[in-house]
Amino acid sequence: DLVIEAIYENLEAKRALFAKAEQTLPEGAVLATNTSSIALTELRAELARPAHFAGLHFFNPVAMMPLVEIVRHDGLDAETERRLAAFCRAIDKFPVPVAGSPGFLVNRILAPYMQEAILCHADGIPGAVIDKTALAFGMPMGPIELVDTVGLDVAASVGRIMADFHGQPFPEAFKVEEGRRGKKDGQGLYRWENGKPVKPEVPKGYTAPDDLEDRLVLPFLNEAVACLHEGVVADADLLDAGVIFGTGFAPFRGGPITHIRSVGAAKLKARLEQLAARYGERFTPKAGWDALV
Repeated sequence: DLVIEAIYENLEAKRALFAKAEQTLPEGAVLATNTSSIALTELRAELARPAHFAGLHFFNPVAMMPLVEIVRHDGLDAETERRLAAFCRAIDKFPVPVAGSPGFLVNRILAPYMQEAILCHADGIPGAVIDKTALAFGMPMGPIELVDTVGLDVAASVGRIMADFHGQPFPEAFKVEEGRRGKKDGQGLYRWENGKPVKPEVPKGYTAPDDLEDRLVLPFLNEAVACLHEGVVADADLLDAGVIFGTGFAPFRGGPITHIRSVGAAKLKARLEQLAARYGERFTPKAGWDALV
């Protein structure tokens, strides 16, 4: 009744597997992809039954993460979406329907946050300081540890897709070396022992830059505003829930949109403009901020 594809992120490989699967699938069966970033309009192009195809994007570790993104496309049959939502509930997951644009909801919002962490690290800010700053904000894991946990290769793959989507250059600081991809290799931005990162000692007397929290958190919030404005999800409540369940975003803050409204959209937009003047156009406020003021 349901086949979920979960191979590596390669368009041609996935299309080849779909073609093989469709030869044996019974009529009415649903074909789903666990892609984390590839647009569904590209994946469905050669399918015989695109109405029965959708994204079913799980998050690692799957056994612990409650969110599943049901990724839509304009040829998706409503009954297929309903069946996928029912499947998610049957396995005790929280389904959030999202648009099929690159990165969908959670990875699209995470990508600039992780990218900025890498750029901060390249600027000489110790990884442990970057992680501590994110933890103090309320994140469940620091972004440098997160990049290593996901894998530098995976993070770079998603980052390149998102950079192309936004028409931005991919940062040169995001280097991926064979045997140094993170936790799975035992070495990445940190060294890993027994499944845990060994974080280098912070130099004595080191003081974190005053704007470090803003550099990390505001790209995350900026992309959340863009996703809401573009209708990636139906409303702010679904966006907040999806991001909390999918990333662990500081739950006590109520989600990114609730946090923006609590702090003040005008105040946060002004901070983005200051960062854009200091660090470049990647901090330029995206469309949608004024609607939250």
